[in-house]
Amino acid sequence: EGRFREDLYYRLNVFPITIPPLRERGGDIVALADHFVARFSADMGIAVHRISTPALNMLTCYHWPGNVRELENVIERAMLLAEDGVIHGYNLPPSLQSPVVAEVSGEGSLEMRLNAIEYEMIVEALKVHQGNMTAAATQLGLTRRTLGLRMEKYKLDHHDFRGSAKREAC
Repeated sequence: EGRFREDLYYRLNVFPITIPPLRERGGDIVALADHFVARFSADMGIAVHRISTPALNMLTCYHWPGNVRELENVIERAMLLAEDGVIHGYNLPPSLQSPVVAEVSGEGSLEMRLNAIEYEMIVEALKVHQGNMTAAATQLGLTRRTLGLRMEKYKLDHHDFRGSAKREAC
């Protein structure tokens, strides 16, 4: 329309700032996701404390064609679906889940998806309870023996989760 002053444009264009797309800034994805969780938690009055490790992996593996606005919308949606104060992978939209499920199984069958969710829930319970199998089993509604069998299925060792909550807080 010719309403912007041409001389001002050239003054501002002396030092252009280019920002790479979000998909090329993996560390920023985690920082922005944490920021949006804190902001939406306060705005919505929903107590969400963190994002699970598998969900973070899904966020960092996604190509983010919509950049920061898309990430913001994804976190807002996940906040509404989170039930236990943690955003899990299954709270994220299917478009983010498919690459992770594809790594587990090329077919993405129901059984493989259920196994991925079961694995994530076991890992999260072990992290929260710092490797205490009895407390993790209680949280999951399982017996200690059943949890042990499922951990064996996924080659998980409860010793690997000792002190994990402290490490994640840092």
